[in-house]
Amino acid sequence: MSFNVSLLPAAEDDLDRLYDFILERELAREGDLNLAAAAVAAIRSGVQTLERHPFTCRKSADSPFLRELIIPFASTGYVALFEIVSNELVLVAAIRHQREDDYH
Repeated sequence: MSFNVSLLPAAEDDLDRLYDFILERELAREGDLNLAAAAVAAIRSGVQTLERHPFTCRKSADSPFLRELIIPFASTGYVALFEIVSNELVLVAAIRHQREDDYH
């Protein structure tokens, strides 16, 4: 079984927010300016795994269809909140850094 995976507008906004945060941080410390793009690429690659294996991710609530995908990156990573909507569709609702308190 293969699922279509779509990012909701809020999740796309999260990617922009995370990219901007990393880029600003790296500019301030004269660090790796490619790190922001690499993080977004890792997140997008991680989300692609949901096309085949969304049920392997941990449950996020009482619903068996609301789940979280852990996406490793560098020494930490990211968490994508998603819902398995049907036998064909997975919607990514939000993405956050693992050290953030919760989804925005």
